Amino acid sequence: MDRTTAALAMAIGTRVKQQRQSRGWTLDRLADSAGVSRRMVVSVEKGDVNPSVGTLLRLAEALGVGLPILVEPPEATPVTVTRRGEGPQLWVGDGGGRGVLVAAAAAHGVVELWDWSLGPDDIRSSEAHAPNARELVHVHQGSVIVSAGDQSVTLGVGDAATFPGDVAHSYANAGRRMARFSLAVFEPVPASRMPRPEQR
Repeated sequence: MDRTTAALAMAIGTRVKQQRQSRGWTLDRLADSAGVSRRMVVSVEKGDVNPSVGTLLRLAEALGVGLPILVEPPEATPVTVTRRGEGPQLWVGDGGGRGVLVAAAAAHGVVELWDWSLGPDDIRSSEAHAPNARELVHVHQGSVIVSAGDQSVTLGVGDAATFPGDVAHSYANAGRRMARFSLAVFEPVPASRMPRPEQR
């Protein structure tokens, strides 16, 4: 890992550990709840690995928090600004694409805003998120194939689509040049997954 990636991995590990310990959970309980190995949880908490988006989503869902809680520093001010180049890069494609979480907000759920790029032949596949999750895509450059469940659509520059995020879905570059799109994700946090007041 380069220095920036290593710093992000360490920050994520610290937050995962804080969230786990604030609930009085053991490593095994978090691993079981998230559906990942105990070894992975240990590696994440130590900052030894750069966890995939899928692993981070499983950990966040198990802990009943939004992904931003694990990857973004807490802000004391009501306005949070992410300057260009400062958002955490959580995915890198073989074709040169990347996924950057540029903004997020939490209330009765989590809203995330992503800046995605996909190089030729890049594809980003995602497991189903929490029930009633929704995603919105707006293409700025190139063309993107969005697949959700058994439906696929091809979007060009200026096109947008809304689809359920609680089914398996993917984004793929449909052309031979770099594609870029904004992605907004809304994922409600079920009350049953929210920590009780004494656990906060």
